[in-house]
Amino acid sequence: MKRTRRLLVSAIVLVAIVAIGGLAVTSGDTQASAGAPQQPQVSTAQVQRTTLSATAPEDGTLTYGAGPDGSPYSVINQVAGTYTELPSLGQVIHQGRVLYRVSDRPVVLLYGSTPAYRALSAGASGPDVAELNADLVALGYATRAQLSPTSASFGFATTTAVKKLQAALGVTQTGTLTLDHAVFEPTAVRVTSVSAQLGGRAQAGQTVAIGTSTTRQVQVALDASQQTDVAVGDKVSITLPNNQTTPGVISSVGTVASCPSSAGSGGSGSSSAAPGTDTCSAGSTPTVTVDVTPSHPAATGTWDQAPVQVGITTATAPNALVVPVTALLAQPGSGYAVEVLGARSTNRLLPVSLGLFDDADGLVQVTSSGLAAGQEVVVPAT
Repeated sequence: MKRTRRLLVSAIVLVAIVAIGGLAVTSGDTQASAGAPQQPQVSTAQVQRTTLSATAPEDGTLTYGAGPDGSPYSVINQVAGTYTELPSLGQVIHQGRVLYRVSDRPVVLLYGSTPAYRALSAGASGPDVAELNADLVALGYATRAQLSPTSASFGFATTTAVKKLQAALGVTQTGTLTLDHAVFEPTAVRVTSVSAQLGGRAQAGQTVAIGTSTTRQVQVALDASQQTDVAVGDKVSITLPNNQTTPGVISSVGTVASCPSSAGSGGSGSSSAAPGTDTCSAGSTPTVTVDVTPSHPAATGTWDQAPVQVGITTATAPNALVVPVTALLAQPGSGYAVEVLGARSTNRLLPVSLGLFDDADGLVQVTSSGLAAGQEVVVPAT
């Protein structure tokens, strides 16, 4: 069921409860009974014309972003020897800094999506060389005038800049970047686990550490049937563990539905829904991953893997006539009405048609030939 339909159903249930709760009014366009003794006190709210947005709460997880598919970054060693220095948990390592040491030889972090797979020296070319050139300029070992950061060729300027990098690291200045010199990762690495052991034997292909980026991110496992209700760029509200709220924007919406692992299955990750069905083998609902980028990352603190609630804006109605949901009165048979405040307590009921619901602010879009912005409608007294 679409999210907007779900919101309508939830709101109707709420309205029915309010109506049953005993707001006594007259039916049709008749006046409220003036002779009723000790009429209960009521409150009023003003009919407004505004842009109304429908939001729906979803459970999310506040964490740090990593790869495009949500997987963490892996620091892979490419040199034999002994681990003499390793990163610590939670440490953030930036471009040009030492990640770890093997036999006291530093392995530096450089930025790039193409992993190190060969030695780079004069005459080489390719995307890995382009990454190296961009890094050398960003680190200040060459100027843009000396070395184009977009060049994919390893020339004299690259050799000179590599020697400056090697001098800063305290290693022999050969001008060649060998596999034991550097590890390429897309961005700064925030270390979340270290699998190598200090003093342990280092071998090529070993995973030294696992990490994330420093980018704050919220992930939502959204019901796959609601995928078309959201889109990249949609605004959301994030409720943090301390109940503070901060805005965010949907940055990606998954296209492949998956099933959560069943408890006790002994596996991890997720599986696909059963062919030809819209349910998972364990009876749970398939979901797609929705990534949310906080608009003010600093406001999200340093929580990691923390549960949050995400209010996703699913629809917007500009120039809408709105009233509080609690002003709606269920009518005999079907339909809804609002009680409009009249002169000298001569109230009247106006039938209304319902539009968009905003659960977050408790408002609903209504249309009625006799209703206008500025009028007062009766709501339950508080």
